[in-house]
Amino acid sequence: MARKITNKVTWMGKIDWELTEFHGHEFTTRKGSSYNSYLVQDEKTALIDTVWKPFDEEFVANLKREIDLSSIDFIVMNHNEIDHSGALPALMREIPDTPIYCTKKGEEIIRGHYHQDWNFVNVKTGDKLSLGASELIFIEAPMLHWPDTMFTYLTGENILFSNDGFGQHYATESLYNDTADQGELWAEATKYYANILNPFSPMVARKLAEVAKLNLPLDLICPSHGVIWKDNPAQIVEAYGKWAAAYQEDQVTLIYDSMWNATRRMAECIAEGIKEASPATAVKLYNAATEDKTEICTEVFKSKAILIGSSTINNGYLYSIAGILEMIKGLKFKQKKAAAFGSYGWSGEAVKQLSEYLEKSGFALVNEGLRCSWQPDEGKLDECRQYGRNFANSL
Repeated sequence: MARKITNKVTWMGKIDWELTEFHGHEFTTRKGSSYNSYLVQDEKTALIDTVWKPFDEEFVANLKREIDLSSIDFIVMNHNEIDHSGALPALMREIPDTPIYCTKKGEEIIRGHYHQDWNFVNVKTGDKLSLGASELIFIEAPMLHWPDTMFTYLTGENILFSNDGFGQHYATESLYNDTADQGELWAEATKYYANILNPFSPMVARKLAEVAKLNLPLDLICPSHGVIWKDNPAQIVEAYGKWAAAYQEDQVTLIYDSMWNATRRMAECIAEGIKEASPATAVKLYNAATEDKTEICTEVFKSKAILIGSSTINNGYLYSIAGILEMIKGLKFKQKKAAAFGSYGWSGEAVKQLSEYLEKSGFALVNEGLRCSWQPDEGKLDECRQYGRNFANSL
């Protein structure tokens, strides 16, 4: 369903209420998502981005209800991951000669996906495309979060089409930020940054500074997932500035898995000790085998320190811990502290291995970790509590 944003801009996207996973199984989307495409109509008409392939025919049909496809003068592809470019082949079958404006890397990626020799026009930062009274200004944004990414700014309407920047995987009938549930919106925006954009935080910081120097008036930020930032759009820009600067809150997160509950008991008692020593600090516990991995990574993003715990099995640690550690390493968190703990029967290598992995992942180790053989008795549980107190004091 088309929804008018301004006199010149119409939302042509798709709300995906049923989406539960993204990037294969890497990112959980418990609140669904949307794929936002925008039709800009002046003397000339431009379509900015498309939608995911499962909705390609529906997308083209909706466009036809809104406009004669032959009157689309330009297609702008800000980023060409399949959730944004998936409907492009269906559209190009209808209007095969329409020029596609994208970065040089964008053309390479579109060709890699679809193997078509379409009419590509490469653009770079500062290039402009006249639509009549308005202009589109292109701003390259490589690695936010793919190498082809760019933003497009519409003069006159003062709109930044930011693609994945400032987005959220969030399905809602509220087209704008001020009418959405604020708790859900900010939770999803934080989760999105933590799990998708955090590895590229240095590039985010540089791009924010670059865009600020352009001194472009900003009335709307229109991302390609989630709501449009209409009420005080600067608030999400300010949030990105904070998130890109090695973000942390007064929080410690414990992540563990346990074979026979010994490591779980250790985690709970370490958490008690942290809370005793630092009552104001938020302390959260997650079992990596049962909890949502995307939510866990979001909590790591918010934390000033983490503790990772695992039983020792086959001279190593449990696979659920291996999986979440690989995700954490890839997200490139900065300026956070860490330690490891765990129970064992007869070999006990897991804690040392976890400590080494955490250090390789950029965490500052607080100590060598805490081990417990078999089930912890009351004395060992007291040691875990003291370990938690010492850990909190070291922060």
